[in-house]
Amino acid sequence: MKKLLTTALLTSGLIAAPAMAKLSVNVGAINVNPDSGTSYLNEIPTAGVSVDSNTQLGITFDYAINDNWVVELVAATPFSHDISGEGKIGDLAIGGASIGSTKHLPPSLFAQYHFGSAGDKFRAFVGAGVNYTIFFDSEAGADLKAVLGTDDVKLELSNSFGLAGQVGANYMINEKWGIHAMASYIDIDTDAEVFAGGNKVLTSDVAIDPFVFMLGAKYKF
Repeated sequence: MKKLLTTALLTSGLIAAPAMAKLSVNVGAINVNPDSGTSYLNEIPTAGVSVDSNTQLGITFDYAINDNWVVELVAATPFSHDISGEGKIGDLAIGGASIGSTKHLPPSLFAQYHFGSAGDKFRAFVGAGVNYTIFFDSEAGADLKAVLGTDDVKLELSNSFGLAGQVGANYMINEKWGIHAMASYIDIDTDAEVFAGGNKVLTSDVAIDPFVFMLGAKYKF
């Protein structure tokens, strides 16, 4: 992921170098709201997991290819999520049980079409692109350790590559400063594996598939 993000940033920088006026930066609050309702424990179809939402500092880099087409790289500080149980394991209800926690970085690269003309103050846009999400610092929760009867429990989540869609708008207050708002839907699927005493004891297909919202300030170079 680091190589992917570095390459994207360098590419943006090289493209923008001869014409910095085409580059803009958006900084603000970005929220990831997972839709993990279809996630389940593979061995136990009556049980599943859910992932809570989180808000971080978001930053996006926009490069205008022409008056209507823009390439945008979306980045943020690491998101943190708690993973909770849903449903039942036999007669044991696990709804709300602490399964674990994880952090992730989900950089996305979009191609956007901006409606209107370059001189308009308000411009809506739509976009489509790709996302690569890397998970790290994943830890098993207290309730999961209690059920498994040991503190030697590890939670591992695989990285994800998927498609993404986007809508949004920019409103320019003056020549340099404006307001940026966007909403995205990202396909993020990860395989979760639980190890107890070094042995794999549980697996889960976690369809995070979040809606991502951002509101921030825009600055044009």
